[in-house]
Amino acid sequence: ANNFLIAVLAIYVLLASILRSYSQPLIILAIIPFGLTGSVIGHLLLGFDMTFLSLFGVVALSGVIINDSIVLIDYFNQLRLENTDKVTSAIEAVRRRFRPILLTTLTTFIGLLPMITETSMQAQFLIPMAISLAFGIMFAALVIFLLVPALLVLGRENRMEESGG
Repeated sequence: ANNFLIAVLAIYVLLASILRSYSQPLIILAIIPFGLTGSVIGHLLLGFDMTFLSLFGVVALSGVIINDSIVLIDYFNQLRLENTDKVTSAIEAVRRRFRPILLTTLTTFIGLLPMITETSMQAQFLIPMAISLAFGIMFAALVIFLLVPALLVLGRENRMEESGG
């Protein structure tokens, strides 16, 4: 549990320094549990148990979720620097980053389908990991397109530049 908290804190610090914001890393970290939800749904749909290797898939999924969220939030921040209002910035960020995020999501999901459908005994222990990543990323992409812009619009801007950091 301590190592998990240290890892989350390290991720927060890295994201805060990249985005120069205190609240935006929290938005990104809030999306990760939705990826886990997608992973669980995928396991239930396909009739697989969650295994230890499923958790490795969730860790990989977390990296992809963070990357997709950064792509969206970074463009939102660029638009905000041009003095565009929050709602317009959020809508435009989703519109302009929809294709790159969707392509990342679909190529990952489709790339994992052969492993998920593999029937050989050698692949059986890796299938839960692939399910976690494939279904988690599909579910998380929907959340990234809906929840991240909503949280950006609702959130108070506490950029590091404004607070002297």
